[in-house]
Amino acid sequence: MINQASITNLFDREAIRDCLHRYCRGIDRADEAALRSCYWPDAHDNHGSYCGSAAGFIELTLSVFKTQPRNIHQLGNIMIEFLGTTEAAVESYFTALQRGPDKTGAIKQVLLCGRYCDLFHKREGEWRIAERTVVYDWVEKQRPPKSSETERFGPRQPIGAPHPNDPVYELSKRRAAANNHPKDLIGSGEEEP
Repeated sequence: MINQASITNLFDREAIRDCLHRYCRGIDRADEAALRSCYWPDAHDNHGSYCGSAAGFIELTLSVFKTQPRNIHQLGNIMIEFLGTTEAAVESYFTALQRGPDKTGAIKQVLLCGRYCDLFHKREGEWRIAERTVVYDWVEKQRPPKSSETERFGPRQPIGAPHPNDPVYELSKRRAAANNHPKDLIGSGEEEP
């Protein structure tokens, strides 16, 4: 039998998954607002070569990913274990393809697989990451393509882009416009005269 606790549990799970997916968009699109919305202001991130505040990780990430690299983060298995009503241990498998310039300007490409081991907190009804440790299970350096993206993608357009130029943000504008649209009165019995 479904009760309120079961419904709350389902909503909480979905809110956590939504946060994880928003993180992937934020990283891949270099979307600062999306990234900041995934972490609590006092969150900590141990991301391999970076260990410190989540705010510091976001600044570092944006300084790299705003340089027009190509990034793709995908999530697989997501295991959510509630430690109480406002805390959850979450393990999420990820695959990430990252391509961009190194410190010398040479383009590098790497395939990473691993897990985000997160402690989520629910504060004022919202779930966000309080602590993150990235566990790496696979690292494979790859040879980046020598041809330009225009040559490789050919007619397959549009190509993904950083915030705010990616096509997904046009969809967001449409959603915002639809929310501001007057109520559809046709057939509601409230037609305007």
